[in-house]
This record gives sequence, structure tokens and C-alpha cells, in this order.
Amino acid sequence: MHFFCSLLAAVSPTAVAGTFRDDVAFLRTHTEIIVLSALQETAQVVLAPAWQGRVMTSTAQGDSGRGFGWINRELIASNKLQPHINVFGGEDRLWLGPEGGQFSIFFAKGAPFDLDHWFVPPPLDTLPFQVVSRSRDRAVFAAEFPLVNYSGTRFQVEVKREVRLLEGSTAWEALGLPSSQKIALVAYESNNTLINVGKDSWTKETGLLSIWISGMFNASPSTTIVVPIKSGPESKLGVQVTSDYFGEISPRRLRVTDRTIFFSGDGKFRSKIGINPKRALGKLGSYDADHRVLTLVFFDQLRDATDYVNSLWRFQDNPYRGDVANSYNDGPPEPGAKPLGPFYELESSSPAADLAQGQSITHTHRTLHLTGPERELDIVARSVLSVSLTDIRAALHIPK
Repeated sequence: MHFFCSLLAAVSPTAVAGTFRDDVAFLRTHTEIIVLSALQETAQVVLAPAWQGRVMTSTAQGDSGRGFGWINRELIASNKLQPHINVFGGEDRLWLGPEGGQFSIFFAKGAPFDLDHWFVPPPLDTLPFQVVSRSRDRAVFAAEFPLVNYSGTRFQVEVKREVRLLEGSTAWEALGLPSSQKIALVAYESNNTLINVGKDSWTKETGLLSIWISGMFNASPSTTIVVPIKSGPESKLGVQVTSDYFGEISPRRLRVTDRTIFFSGDGKFRSKIGINPKRALGKLGSYDADHRVLTLVFFDQLRDATDYVNSLWRFQDNPYRGDVANSYNDGPPEPGAKPLGPFYELESSSPAADLAQGQSITHTHRTLHLTGPERELDIVARSVLSVSLTDIRAALHIPK
């Protein structure tokens, strides 16, 4: 039996989004958590040191507000670890790439590139991170571990991770917009540092690593992922979107225009898209029309960086022509199977890290959730994503 089928038979993904208070109470029952809070505001963020210091969930409206992160309550409550991946959930987690190809750290040497042979490295799955420091609005984590890629190259890795909750005024200033009293907002960022603590330099010939940040959010039939892209010819900027990670995506789920990619976040069809660094603009987002939640993600994108690890599940002619941004929509891995979530993901990656001994690279990934009247949210969407909420709804035929 396919491993996803056996995993999901034991762990039914029935968890739904609840209040932030419910999320905190549940998580405290099963693991140590750190709650960050804004000064005199209702924004809060929950971190889990045992799961690599990931952000599990957040709220813009205090304890009674909606929890924005997808949490796999069934798996966590089972207190059982799975062999391939432990999908605990969380809206900002640290992974390292590449996932596929001859320099993959998710496949053993000589293994086929399929789900049965795909394993998340334990340091990125079940290894607790040390809490270095913590305060009201931030926490710092660290870990050191080895990794071996598909080609047999060994890496000795240290990672440092700081998660910081942003005050509302700071978030609005970063958006370049006047604050709105009608919009509830939570904003935070993770600053993630990868360090080569081994004796050998990391080289392109034997494989490089990258920082990979991914967030899992609650899927709904009314959720549309929005990715602004640079306009221009394919001969100069490359394809507008890579959409064949898991096979073809139908036009009713993926619409590509000259400046924007619209992608379904309904959690009903397993699919993934990627944006190359020449097309990406350092931001992506989503809109859940039923719950009036606008999510925005911003990430570091070095202007002159062109080498990004390629995570496609096959041997690659160009292992450093990968994506800087990705989005994943969950769904059944095969006909008749259950989805892992359902959830959808917004992801970003650092450039490939060609580091000598002691050198490091840092990648920042910032997440904002805004909720309120659509008229107010529309102003933000137009400013940041260059499309209106009407455009977003119409792209994949989401009814008003």
C-alpha cells in the first residue's frame, strides 16, 4: 500500500480551523509552546520548539479570533511518529532544499524519485531546536546536524532561527499604507541563517543547500492564491510558471495572465506551482473570500542571485535553475485516497548556498494576515498584489 494511504488511514485529517484559544489549549496539551504577543494589541503568534521552532498558528483578534495556521490535530494527538513525514502543520516552518534531483536531501542514493522513497530528513521533521532566547515579541532557536545528499555529499549544518512579531504600526509602514482601524492584522517574520560548520566547502559540483520556508494555511473552496510576476518575453525571463511538479493543472485551477498567477487553494487537488527568480517579485498572497482573510507573504530576493536549487523529482540538466517561490495545494495523492490536510502552502527559498567553512547565508520570510471589510482589504490587495478582490474572485470563478 502506498505510504500516504497507510498514513492517512491511521490519521484522519478532520481538523478544522477554530479559535486561537482552542489552538493554544490543544497545542499546550501535547508540546511546549511559546506565545508571542504584540504590545497593547490583539496580535499573537504560537511557536513550537520541538518542531524546529515553527510558527504553528497566529491570530489578529486575540484569543477569540480565528487561528490562521493549519494544525494537524489528529496526528499530534496520536503521539505517534510517521516514517516519511510528520505533517504537524504550522504556517512558517524551516526546511532545507533541494527536495529532488541528484543533489536531493529527501532521497537516498540510488532511490527512485517517487513518494514511496521520499523521506523528510529527521532534523527537519522531528528534531527539537534549542531555545536560545525568548522575550515578549521574539524567540531565537538553534540546532546543529549532519545531512547527506543523493550524490553522497555530507554536510555539517548549523541553523539559527529568529521569529519576531511585528507591531501593527511597523507592519502598516512596511506595506506603505496608512493603518486602517477597520482591519485586524497580525504580522511576523522569521530570519533564518544556514551555516557551514564542516571542514569542507560546499560546491556546485557536489551539491548545495538552500533555506526553504513553507507555511501551511487552512484551505477552503473560496481561497485563491495570488502571485504577482514580472511581465516580459519567455526568451528573457523564462516560463511564467512551472506547473508540472505533480502533473497537469486544469485552467479552472490555474490561470496565468501577463502579470499575475491565480491558483486554487481549495485543498482538493494535489498540485504545485513555482516561480523562477527572473519572474518573482519577492511576494505572494492569498484571499479566502468566505472568511475575508487576506494573507500576504514577503521574502528576501537578492537582486543578482540566479542560482536556486531545483527541487523537481528527477535527474536534472540544470540543478541550479530552480524556483524562488512556490505554492502547494493539497489533495488526494492518488484516486480514492484522502488528502494530508486539506491545506495550502506559500513558500520561499534562498539562493543556493556555496559556503566555505564558517560562512553563512540568511533568508527572511514575512507573513501578514488581514481581516475586515472587503472594501478596506481591497485597498491593500490593489496596492500589494496589483489586483482587486473582484479580480481575485473572478479569476477562478469564486462567487460573491
